[in-house]
Amino acid sequence: MVNQKILALLPLLAALSHTAWANELSGYAGLEARAFTTDPLDSAQSDAGLSASLNLEYYRDFDDGNQRVVASVFGRWDSEDSDRNHADLGELYWWKAYDSFELYAGVRKVFWGVTETVHLVDVINQDDALENIDSEDKLGQPMINLLMERDWGTLEVYGLPGFRERQFAGREGRLRAPLPVDEDAAVYQSDREEKHIDWALRYSHVLGDWDLGLSHFSGTNRDPLLLLTEDGLLAPYYAQIDQTGVDIQTTRGDWLWKFEAISFKPRGEDRQTAAVGGFEYTFYSIGETVSDLGVFMEYQFDDRTGPWSTASQNDIAIGARYALNNTQDTELLFAVSTDLDNGSRFSNLELTHRLNDRWLMEVEARFFGNADEDDPTYSLRNDDYFQLELRRYF
Repeated sequence: MVNQKILALLPLLAALSHTAWANELSGYAGLEARAFTTDPLDSAQSDAGLSASLNLEYYRDFDDGNQRVVASVFGRWDSEDSDRNHADLGELYWWKAYDSFELYAGVRKVFWGVTETVHLVDVINQDDALENIDSEDKLGQPMINLLMERDWGTLEVYGLPGFRERQFAGREGRLRAPLPVDEDAAVYQSDREEKHIDWALRYSHVLGDWDLGLSHFSGTNRDPLLLLTEDGLLAPYYAQIDQTGVDIQTTRGDWLWKFEAISFKPRGEDRQTAAVGGFEYTFYSIGETVSDLGVFMEYQFDDRTGPWSTASQNDIAIGARYALNNTQDTELLFAVSTDLDNGSRFSNLELTHRLNDRWLMEVEARFFGNADEDDPTYSLRNDDYFQLELRRYF
C-alpha cells in the first residue's frame, strides 16, 4: 500500500516538469545487469538478472531563499526477485531558516560519520537493503529536526515518529540470509511497535584541523535481529536501544585520520562497544598528471556477541581510491576487509565513469572469500557478483 502511494507521486512530479518550475526537477533512469559467478545455495535463486530504476528529485525555494520544499522518489523493478520491486519516498520535507535556528519537517535522509568501511554512528535512517548490502543506501525517515549553529558548535535535535522496517530480498533473491525473511512477522520490543517515537541529538564542531561529532540515539534499533519462526522462516525483531557515538576527523597535510566509536545498549542488556579508525594518504598528481591516488587502512573492532555480533568484530581493511580528475569524473575504489580471527574476506570494487553530459556508467563487484561458518558472511559465500549499471540523467 505504501509503495502504491509513492508510485502515485511519480506522475505528479513528472507533471511539474511542464510547469514554470521545470528546471527544478531532475533525476535519472537506470538499467542494471547483475551476474553471479557461482551457483546459488537455493535452487529458487538465479545466476543473473536485470533491473530498471527511476529516481526523481524536486526542490523549490521561496521566501527569498528562507524556505524550501524538497521531494525525491526512487523506484526499482527487478526481473528475478519480485520482493526487490519497490518504491520509496526518500525525501519530502519543508525547511525554514529562522533568525536563530533552522527547522526541518517531513521525510529526510541524514548521514553521520567519517570512516570508509563501517558506518557505526550513522543511525537515523533505515538501510535500503534491497538496493545494496553496504548500508550506504537508505530509506527516508519521518522527522522533525531543529538545527542551531553557534560559535561553540552546531546542535541538532531530532524527533523521529514513524519507524521504517527493513525490507529483505525474497526467496528468489540473492545476497540474503540463509532462510527467507517474513517481514509480516516482525516483532517489536516496544508495545507501541512502529509507532514508537525515537529521538536523537548531535553536536558537532570544527576546531582548526579537527572535525568533532558527538551523538546520542534512543529508540527502535534499525538493525533487526532475525529469529527462526515455526514456519521455518526468519522474523525481524526490533529491539529498543540507546546508542552514544563519537566521530573525529583531522587533516595533517596529505594524511586524513578518521575515527568512529559507539556505546551500544539494548534495553535490559549490558552495554557493548564498537569502534573503527584509520587513515587515508593521498598521492597527488600521479606521474605528473592531474590524477590522484589515495590509499587507506582501517581497523574495525566490535565486542557485541551472540545475536548482536557483527562481521567487523576484529577486522582490518585496506584499499585505494584512484581519481583521474578528468572531465568524465572517472574514479576507481578497491577495498579488502579481512577477519583477523577466522580469515573471512570481503572484497569490493567500484568504478564510476561519465560517458557524456547525460550518461553515467557504474561497475560494482563484490567477493566473499574464505567465509568461515561462524562469520555472518557465511550465507553469502556463493554470492560473488559483477554488476553494470547505466544511468541516463535529465
